[in-house]
Amino acid sequence: MRLGAVFPQSEIGTDPAVIRDYAQTIEGMGFTHLIIYDHVILAEARPGEQSYYTAEKQMHEPFVLYGFLAAVTRTLELATGILILPQRQTVLVAKQAAEVDVLSGGRMRLGVAAGWNPVEFQALNEDFHTRGRRLDEQIELLRALWRDPVITFHGRWHHIENAGINPLPVRHDIPIWIGGHSDAALRRTARLGNGWLPQRKPDERAAEDVRLLRQYTREAGRPEGAIAIEGRLTISQVPDEGQWAPYAAGWQALGATYFTVSTMGLNLPDIAAHVELLRRVQAALGPLGEP
Repeated sequence: MRLGAVFPQSEIGTDPAVIRDYAQTIEGMGFTHLIIYDHVILAEARPGEQSYYTAEKQMHEPFVLYGFLAAVTRTLELATGILILPQRQTVLVAKQAAEVDVLSGGRMRLGVAAGWNPVEFQALNEDFHTRGRRLDEQIELLRALWRDPVITFHGRWHHIENAGINPLPVRHDIPIWIGGHSDAALRRTARLGNGWLPQRKPDERAAEDVRLLRQYTREAGRPEGAIAIEGRLTISQVPDEGQWAPYAAGWQALGATYFTVSTMGLNLPDIAAHVELLRRVQAALGPLGEP
């Protein structure tokens, strides 16, 4: 499996040199991709609600950060996991993602999902209640804008007449991966995605999700192998080092070809401790962490 890391953006701080050194270090260690989470605006938790990402947490903006990292890395795939696409203007996302892809030499991967927090949608002047339906149309429009220099597109929410973005992505396409565990998310992935981004253990529930994903993919007229899968290990939830390799093997058995490690939420003293933890995971996985 390709082994990647989650960018520890709520804990890494704002020093550009530290951010650069972190990315270059994990690239030098052989990590193949870097995942970044997305919240444009952070809301206070509502009564009875628990959330790690509150207004006290720092969140770097994915496209600006990846524009910076494109210049200081050479092989690291730059992926969002996920971008809350329905909060954002689709054409602007197409432009920003294409720019990162160009500047990185084709290393952009766009993970998207519908989002869950209505406070964020209100702040960005977008409709929370139509987010799923708009997401489907947004994916279709993104691909059209990346494929052709000039397009005409008329959907329910988007209308473009003989216009396009320039420059286009290196491959005239950017892989789109989709997050979520709902039936709607699985069906969307089967119809429209290049990959699936689950956030759960490789247990019976995950196995049933994979079974449904493969079924829906066949029903959409696509080969089962059209959808790649990325397992994710959050160390704060699986602190026992002896469980890391079985966890990765569990996702591999379910068909995952990507595996990503999050080191956030452990109160680590500095970014060097994040890197050292990634070294321990890499050693524990052994051959499982090799592409």
